[in-house]
Amino acid sequence: MTVREILTIGNPELRRVAAEIDPAEIGSERVQRLINELIDTMRGANGAGLAATQIGEHVRIAVMEVGENPRYPYKPKIPLTIAINPVIEPLDDELVEINEGCLSVPMRGNVQRHVNVRVRYLDREGNEHDEIKRGLTAGTWQHECDHLDGVLFIDKVDDPTTLSTWDEFNAHHRDAFIERITAFVDRVGS
Repeated sequence: MTVREILTIGNPELRRVAAEIDPAEIGSERVQRLINELIDTMRGANGAGLAATQIGEHVRIAVMEVGENPRYPYKPKIPLTIAINPVIEPLDDELVEINEGCLSVPMRGNVQRHVNVRVRYLDREGNEHDEIKRGLTAGTWQHECDHLDGVLFIDKVDDPTTLSTWDEFNAHHRDAFIERITAFVDRVGS
């Protein structure tokens, strides 16, 4: 198990746009080791996802997984997903306001995310995927793909008064957010 250091806001490496991976390189020891390190690091930090840029690797790989996560008890389950060269396409104009957190930003804040997106990506075996993601799962995909473009969720916060530390969110905003977002999840599913 190899847990890597997660870069935090202010580190210029987080603002670099990641390069696509040549599909012929996916099976290489280097890429497979990086995928394993991303998984170990995400799990070690109780994250819902992690992009390669967050550990200073500037390639288009993100991993996502939500099980029984104490940081995100309201998130629908996401099986372990490895997304190489992901592309996201919004399917409509429906948006939801999500109070997001990030392993690279020790804060939370409200961000507008598309509710319905189409994702295309390669998995760790190089297989092509073309899937529809909805709700908070779609939000997780958008968040991780933003990282690959050098964008942090804080860049998308329209109302800075929604920013809070994790402790202050838990003390003052958590219950209302969970009530609102649980109703949303019940309505749209994942």
